[in-house]
Amino acid sequence: MTDSSLRERLRKALPTAMKARDRVATSVLRATLAAIDNAEAVAPADGSPGSLAIEQVPIGAGATEVARRALTEHEVEQIVRAEVAERETAADEYDRVGHPDRAEQLRTEARALAAHL
Repeated sequence: MTDSSLRERLRKALPTAMKARDRVATSVLRATLAAIDNAEAVAPADGSPGSLAIEQVPIGAGATEVARRALTEHEVEQIVRAEVAERETAADEYDRVGHPDRAEQLRTEARALAAHL
């Protein structure tokens, strides 16, 4: 991962947003970074601790650790674009039901995130 990767830009933007007390940017950056982290999670295979009897569960620090999936830059970008699209769609729905204040908040989040693409 290079310093100019999208994930790194988002990570570097988070403390800047926090120092600026920009709640919208801080919130959307945290949520998006969490979405990226969640996408790296590996689904448990058969025989995982969740499906074993208590006496068969591995014991010890790291006994159940598995390597996380490595996302490509394209996959990270797709996640970020999906987060932007999700906020824009929700904003349209809030406008439709008469909540323009919430719609504008979501659009502000979408713009703050889109600025990093």
